[in-house]
Amino acid sequence: MSLNFLPPELVALLGAGFWHAAIVFLRIAAMVSVLPAMGELYVPARVKLAVAAAFTFVVAPALPAFPAPEGVMGFARFAVTEAIIGLALGIGIRIFVLALQTAGTMAAQSTSLSQVLGGIGAEPMPALGAVLMISGVTLAAMMGLHVRVAELLIRSYQMFPAGQFPAAAGLTEWGVYRVSQSFSLSFTLAAPFVVTAVIYNLALGVINRAMPQLMVAMVGAPVITFSGLFILMVGSPMILDVWIRALMMFIADPGGGMP
Repeated sequence: MSLNFLPPELVALLGAGFWHAAIVFLRIAAMVSVLPAMGELYVPARVKLAVAAAFTFVVAPALPAFPAPEGVMGFARFAVTEAIIGLALGIGIRIFVLALQTAGTMAAQSTSLSQVLGGIGAEPMPALGAVLMISGVTLAAMMGLHVRVAELLIRSYQMFPAGQFPAAAGLTEWGVYRVSQSFSLSFTLAAPFVVTAVIYNLALGVINRAMPQLMVAMVGAPVITFSGLFILMVGSPMILDVWIRALMMFIADPGGGMP
């Protein structure tokens, strides 16, 4: 193996173990940068770096040693392929957080709570989306997200060998499928709020036709707002249970369910 682009003294000091850990770190760092809880925008870059280093110490010993790259181009190839694979896996998990936010937006628009307490995340979102996102991320962390991610990283080298570009067609199909499943999951999570809003609007229309002189909007607005908060209080455990099960199933089998 030729490492002419580095001083011989540094090569002797680093050894093959360094290159093995460095190659593993490339995939882990890309994945950690977009992971829920660990890769949020409000998490300092130093904390993300420490988390990536900690994952490297866990994952690297579980993998067979990778040979040192041959020259600068060899290392550049590892850098590009590992970053692409790490980002793909991390975004696959991040999509589940986006599903929670989408479900919260749908629920808030249905229950007139779309402009209250927004702005908790990096992007403005309704109150229900913020509550569901924070609750879901916290639940995932309590359920051992870091352990599941470490297991996924170890298995990922069987699906995507180090230094090999993933098939573009397969990666594109997988991404489209994950996004479509995300919207399906979002509608499922927001279904109690949407169904309640439909019943509320139908009842309001009937009352308005029966008593045109009554200001039904003024009477009904507090009702739908209270109903939204009540459904959030009663239904959030079931909503988060469905969400965490879907997330853990994806981490256990990232390619599962594809036609």
